[in-house]
Amino acid sequence: MEKTIEDPPTSAILLDHCHFSQVIFNSVEKFYIPGGDVTCHYTFTQHFIPRRKDWIGIFRCSLNETIQLFITPDTGSIWHQVGWKTTREYYTFMWVTLPIDLNNKSAKQQEVQFKAYYLPKDDEYYQFCYVDQDGVVRGASIPFQFRPENEEDILVVTTQGEVEEIEQHNKELCKENQELKDSCVSLQKQNSDMQAELQKKQEELETLQSINKKLELKVKEQKDYWETELLQLKEQNQKMSSENEKMGIRVDQLQAQLSTQEKEMEKLVQGDQDKTEQLEQLKKENDHLFLSLTEQRKDQKKLEQTVEQMKHNETTAMKKQQELMDENFDLSKRLSENKMMYNALQREKERLEGENDLLKRENSRLLSYMGLDFDSLLYQVPASDEGGAGQNPGLVYGNPYSGIQESSSPSPLSIKKCPICKSDDICDHTWEQQQMQALCLNCPVCDKIFPATEKQIFEDHVFCHSL
Repeated sequence: MEKTIEDPPTSAILLDHCHFSQVIFNSVEKFYIPGGDVTCHYTFTQHFIPRRKDWIGIFRCSLNETIQLFITPDTGSIWHQVGWKTTREYYTFMWVTLPIDLNNKSAKQQEVQFKAYYLPKDDEYYQFCYVDQDGVVRGASIPFQFRPENEEDILVVTTQGEVEEIEQHNKELCKENQELKDSCVSLQKQNSDMQAELQKKQEELETLQSINKKLELKVKEQKDYWETELLQLKEQNQKMSSENEKMGIRVDQLQAQLSTQEKEMEKLVQGDQDKTEQLEQLKKENDHLFLSLTEQRKDQKKLEQTVEQMKHNETTAMKKQQELMDENFDLSKRLSENKMMYNALQREKERLEGENDLLKRENSRLLSYMGLDFDSLLYQVPASDEGGAGQNPGLVYGNPYSGIQESSSPSPLSIKKCPICKSDDICDHTWEQQQMQALCLNCPVCDKIFPATEKQIFEDHVFCHSL
């Protein structure tokens, strides 16, 4: 149940008790303590072969029904608890682990563990049942409970009539077991007889082939002899043509003998053909048996390869699932870190925007208070060398406030390029200029632009022009 959520194969057919002795449950306690894992030990009998879809389920029993007990000479006591009718009535189940080598003695002893959170929580009676992939029960354990240790055990008593009925059923099972063993011995004997018969047929085939070769050689020799004798007779006939009348009777006898020999030769040839056809038939039967055996071996090999491929696919799927889960965890972690970083940058952006708005409002307030343009207040280029420098020799660029009081036309040096359209003409970009001036500082000599936050660097740059 931990390995897969797939439902186990079940059957709606009523129980058949004759299969309950093929799997034996060992070391089953009368009760198990709730809240703990339960390990189920079981053993495969000699004639049982487990399959991939076999499973072990926990079924609820009813003590109001009669408990049936089967006793076999080779396996001991086998229990069947009445209270459930079909294998669809399981409480929980676990898949069976297939042993690698069934011929190994340790492979017969198996176990499976039920986790505590899948086990029943009440104090009803339950039992283990081994169910194959056809939904047929192959073994059942004694009843047990899930309760603490301080509770008293319940004694189940059966009547003498029930014991006699159980013994009678046990005898029937023993008889059936003996019949199956006899049938198995008979099949093995029949198989050995067929092998011996096949060997005998092959020997007969070899004998017939040898006889056929001898007959062919004999026919060839006799045919050559007859041809030689016929030639001699023809030569003698030619020589004795003058004595034809005297030797007529002899010729007739020889012709009759020749006819008889030809008939015998025809019979021999027909017999040889019949034996050849029989030989071909035996060859076909032998080839058919060989092909059937080869196909069975191929099918068995394909089944083994399919099982190995399914195991490999299952392992690969589990590894891939684990890798995807790890990758998903890393992506989730990175996404969480990116979200935290984004929130921190967003808060920093909002803080800088607030500070920028405060600086803009402060700058606007100061400009409004002074009633002057930002560039004309700080750095005004002198109109001429004679005018500005003559008024105050101590100032390199003249009085920055002289442009406010004088209304003379500006010199070519005082005309700056418009920061908006980059032209030498006087443009009417009052609002745009105010926005640009609030955010940057322009060098009056080389028109280099500095951010408003780098005021000290701007002043040092302007001072460097005077050196």
